[in-house]
Amino acid sequence: MLEILKKYRLFIGVFIVLSAIILSLFYSALKPEKSLPIYNPADVNPELVDSTVQYKSKYHTIADFSFVNQNGETITQKDYEGTVYVADFFFTTCGSICPKMSVNLEEIQKAFANNPKVKLLSHTVFPETDSVPVLKAYAKKHNVIDAKWNLVTGDKKEIYSMARKSYLAVKLGKPSELYDMVHTENFVLVDTKKRVRGFYDGTDKEDMKRLIEDIHFLIQE
Repeated sequence: MLEILKKYRLFIGVFIVLSAIILSLFYSALKPEKSLPIYNPADVNPELVDSTVQYKSKYHTIADFSFVNQNGETITQKDYEGTVYVADFFFTTCGSICPKMSVNLEEIQKAFANNPKVKLLSHTVFPETDSVPVLKAYAKKHNVIDAKWNLVTGDKKEIYSMARKSYLAVKLGKPSELYDMVHTENFVLVDTKKRVRGFYDGTDKEDMKRLIEDIHFLIQE
């Protein structure tokens, strides 16, 4: 038996190597390739989308915007050009889901602290009370890195428009109050082409792991 093995050891070695290569190729071919959907208004819960865009099923992108951040600086889409970013909606006096959301955004910030291609953008739904000084205090409380994470305020009509026509993430408030908004726990993932690529529960740790994985994927896409 040993003599046979010695005689055919080269053949056996080549056979083992080729088998390993073939099995690896089969595994790669059968393993589903990771992909992320591109969301349009028609793909999302209508409660979160303004009625004027609910029909749209193609080519949806985040609209241009201009808001003021925690440092009193004007922030526009140019500040997010070429980046992957996470957007959300909150208010500083929220005592229910916002604290968890903000802590989880801190973790996202930490995970990508050294990557300038990843940013965060939080919009207040109560601009009438969340002034620049209020946002600044909130930013300090949550260890916001100014170059990485903007907390923004502005005209309520514009914030409403971005929330429901671009990010597809905020519910209507009281019908009797114009531009009233009820924010959700949604974190919205936006790619470098300003397209919505994912929604995540901002209060859920497992969803945060998925979000971090998806951000890494989009950086390499």
